[in-house]
Amino acid sequence: MYSMTMTPAPAQPRGRGVPRDVEDRTRDRVLSAVLEHGPVSAAELGELLNVTPAAVRRHLDALTKSGVVEVKRVATSGTGAGRPARRYVLTSRGQSSIGDDYLDIARTALHRLSDVAGPGAVEDFAEERFAAMEQRYQPLVDAAGDDVAARSRALAEALTDDGFVASAAEVASRAGKRIPDHLASVQLCQGHCPVQELAAEFPVFCDTETAVFSRLLGVDVRRLSTLASGGHVCTTHIPTGRGARLTDSGSRSPHADVIPVPTNERP
Repeated sequence: MYSMTMTPAPAQPRGRGVPRDVEDRTRDRVLSAVLEHGPVSAAELGELLNVTPAAVRRHLDALTKSGVVEVKRVATSGTGAGRPARRYVLTSRGQSSIGDDYLDIARTALHRLSDVAGPGAVEDFAEERFAAMEQRYQPLVDAAGDDVAARSRALAEALTDDGFVASAAEVASRAGKRIPDHLASVQLCQGHCPVQELAAEFPVFCDTETAVFSRLLGVDVRRLSTLASGGHVCTTHIPTGRGARLTDSGSRSPHADVIPVPTNERP
């Protein structure tokens, strides 16, 4: 499916007694699996490829040093406080190194769609793409109840299950001072985006996803940063204080003030 053409990192020794061609093929398999299943842990890769944990970590170390794979850290319910799980994803350089040209194909197709049917056709396509996500996430978010913070955490869990490496953190203070209750908020961070390169050229993908989050949570959310625009994470501001809810008519609350709060570059 993918054309693998990359030079192994010379600083990483291969397994004792393992021929170079076998080592290279295994490394390519690890790279392909990270592309297909990332964000993915070393243990999961070992199970997928039937490769020993030591071999998987050796290849991941080499790929990381080569700049084609990077580590994303995400807190999960199973890792405990202060011990974020390590997940591996491809970097932009990694996408190029494996000769995957789907981005060029998609970019060309979207430009052609816009030329033939107008810019609104791309927006319609983006809305159709995210409609399935909204339909799947709605019962998961609704199950969290009416509390916006709880709904935000449920959304983050659903996004993480889909590979977005998401987290939701309540913002209680800024510069050492407690934020007033009516300005309370949650910051939803996503460390991975499968359409990052396309969204850089077609921001409607980010805009449509933001609108979906707003409908799912029932509040006026706002994007503070995106991977597509050069950020290290996508950060969405979610107001949780008084006046944050949408009205029955769907109009935005005028009290949904945004107080940007610096976040870690990795969720």
